[in-house]
Amino acid sequence: MRMRRRNNLAPRMQACQSVWIQDPEAMRGNWRRLMPDCRELRVEVGCGKGKFTVETAAAEPDVLLIAIERVPDALVLAMEAAIRMGLKNVYFVSLDAANLEAFFAESEIDQLYINFCDPWPRSKNAKRRLTYHTFLEKYKYVLKLGGEIHFKTDNAKLFEWSLDEMRSCYLELRNCTRDLHANGPVGIMTGYEEKFHELGTPINRVEAVVVTKQPRPADEKGEGEENNTPTDDGKEQE
Repeated sequence: MRMRRRNNLAPRMQACQSVWIQDPEAMRGNWRRLMPDCRELRVEVGCGKGKFTVETAAAEPDVLLIAIERVPDALVLAMEAAIRMGLKNVYFVSLDAANLEAFFAESEIDQLYINFCDPWPRSKNAKRRLTYHTFLEKYKYVLKLGGEIHFKTDNAKLFEWSLDEMRSCYLELRNCTRDLHANGPVGIMTGYEEKFHELGTPINRVEAVVVTKQPRPADEKGEGEENNTPTDDGKEQE
């Protein structure tokens, strides 16, 4: 789903400078300076319109949350929501997760969220999925030992495929469920997640823990791209 263009985007972005980190590369290794007494540093990859972001930050004020979003029209809505709520523990950046190591130092992050990412259903686009093993290795680099990736999706095929990718990267899978809200709502939901729950769509969730920094063995050419291809369309986070 393509997001409609926001009115007055440039001035609205500039009005959010208090929560917008415009030179994230300069912050590498120093993110905790934004909140020296924080209990944890967490990163959300693809925050969309920021519902999950701001509600998580509000619920855990002692956690420093860095939210990544490449789409300016979504990013501005998330930043404006954080400012309206007066949050002091969440900041936003626009960057490509493929370059995460350029913006975060090794073992700098405690936890990373991936919520309802684009499944990129065609096999030729497997490398673009945020749970493809090359992305997972980047997450392992910036996460500390014992750090966690929290992954949620409504796409069952993407979920099963992602579990295999995570195992191949020596991540330990915990609290894996294929119907998170079976007995009622659990945790903070994204906007899409609320809609899916109301429709009765099962939500898949897993926590993948970094138990070793050992890299995944190199693939032979083409390996890992053909298996279990997701079929649903991409979704716009809320």
